[in-house]
Amino acid sequence: MSSSKNIVIIPGDGIGTEITAAALQVAQAAAAQSGSSFTYETKQAGGAAIDEYGIPLPAETIEACRKADGVLLGAVGGPQWDHVAPELRAEKAILGLRKELGLYANLRPIKVFPALAGQSPLKAEIVSAVNILIVRELNGGIYYGARQEASVVNGVEQACDSEMYSRPEVERIVRLACRAAIGRKGRVTSVDKANVLATSRLWRKVAAEIAQDFSEVELSHMYVDNCAMQLVLNPGNFDVIVTSNLFGDILSDEAAVLSGSIGLLPSASLGDGTGLYEPIHGSAPDIAGQGLANPLGTILSAAMLFRYSLSNTQAAIMIEQAVEQVLNDGYRTADIFQPGFTKVSTEEMGRQVIARLR
Repeated sequence: MSSSKNIVIIPGDGIGTEITAAALQVAQAAAAQSGSSFTYETKQAGGAAIDEYGIPLPAETIEACRKADGVLLGAVGGPQWDHVAPELRAEKAILGLRKELGLYANLRPIKVFPALAGQSPLKAEIVSAVNILIVRELNGGIYYGARQEASVVNGVEQACDSEMYSRPEVERIVRLACRAAIGRKGRVTSVDKANVLATSRLWRKVAAEIAQDFSEVELSHMYVDNCAMQLVLNPGNFDVIVTSNLFGDILSDEAAVLSGSIGLLPSASLGDGTGLYEPIHGSAPDIAGQGLANPLGTILSAAMLFRYSLSNTQAAIMIEQAVEQVLNDGYRTADIFQPGFTKVSTEEMGRQVIARLR
């Protein structure tokens, strides 16, 4: 990675400021130790942008993100912005960034660290082998389909949301999932509801065709309800899961619980433009400013930024190994703390990760 690389930091709301600060310090240290560097600038989005600009996603933030090599986002939203007009909600910043940057794939690695296997809601022996990559289609489906808000028709109130997928949308996400599987166990599970939904029948057909181009990848199909069950019964059987926007949203949140804390999990949103990296948790305004937030999901998101956008796999591996070592050494933020371990603040957890970079 050359010094010409530039990233945008969007702290957002709630604990976003704390976790992005810790992740930035870790990223800078990892870059230096890998013989590289980057510049960064801070921009606003979400509730903080509403307060300052009157809108959740200012044009200057969009422009900076388009020009950057990567974007690291904290979290957006909070109760103080729950009652604004729907088009001004803080969460619109995320949807807006996905659209403006052409991001069509959300990658969520679900890994259970051995040191935390006992904190999973499932038995340790069930989750010990969990290492799943969920690839969620991000820019299509029911979230972006035609909708009719609630209205009274013939005396009955009703509403409607439509799901639509095109062949190109399915092709590109399945290709990405197959490419990702090549560096893993080589197995892709395509999740749909083809026994009921027309869009799922198209999805299954196209997925099978695309997989033929990847001889080193084994593709299987699974209905979404069965997948939800298998994530609880046999999560270690999955390698890469690829699915639609709605199903991916639900399944990735279910799978996130396997790790023992949602604060541990990163994500990457990739596509035609600048990659966006963020932890999967929310802004947690109830603990903001108290040093209680777990920064590891954001720190691991920074590792994904190095891997996918800054072409610095060395720094990514250094960060991931340092996080695992910190947990092995018994350091815990409040969300994963148990008696007998060392409780640390958000900032201190970042420092402990930096101390283990090598």
